[in-house]
Amino acid sequence: MSDLFNARVLCDDCDTKMEKTEVIKNGFCVRALECNNCGKTYLHPEDEQKLEHFSKIRNKQFQVKLRMVGNSYTVSIPREIIDYQDEIQKKLNNMLFMALEEPEKLSIFFRKRMWSKNG
Repeated sequence: MSDLFNARVLCDDCDTKMEKTEVIKNGFCVRALECNNCGKTYLHPEDEQKLEHFSKIRNKQFQVKLRMVGNSYTVSIPREIIDYQDEIQKKLNNMLFMALEEPEKLSIFFRKRMWSKNG
């Protein structure tokens, strides 16, 4: 099936050909179509759906258990979070990246980050 964004799309308001672009929405880079004539913008449906899903779990607090397994501690990551991370779900046994950012703040990253000397 081909992507809708590969088709020629005309603006509803002014019948001008819409151009592919990317917009920043809630910190995400989202694919979009934009009319250069009237400024109307349509978000890519797939990206809009992911953005909506993220908004639902963004500030939700999860209560998880800290367990001892051998000589290490483990924390369960709720399925809702893993389900959101499509590419992580495909590579379940890959490494995650963890950092103690503050005395009471432990962060887990699904992708490697560039660390600065100042934190």
